[in-house]
Amino acid sequence: MARRPVKKTAPVEPSPVPAFLVACGLIGLFTYRLTVPAHEAPLLPALVLTIVFDAAMVVGLVVMRARLAAPIFWTALIAGLGLFAIRLTDESSLWTGHLLFTLSPS
Repeated sequence: MARRPVKKTAPVEPSPVPAFLVACGLIGLFTYRLTVPAHEAPLLPALVLTIVFDAAMVVGLVVMRARLAAPIFWTALIAGLGLFAIRLTDESSLWTGHLLFTLSPS
């Protein structure tokens, strides 16, 4: 019996879609927190959760760096670091994650 030839499969490239979604999420979240004022401060568990989530998004972006175009990666990285820079501006910004804080009219 004759042996069948072995087909070699091409290496599968990872999809750029997850990296693009992380980049868009970081850029959108930064834009939102920069422009929209917060009206109430969250409790400590929510504060820690949002900080950890922001850090995980930045780490995920860096891990998937090869899947993105350079301008999108750098824009998203600056936006991700900007999320932490906003928190360093004021005590209310530390708690809310937003640049501006106003009391809601009741």
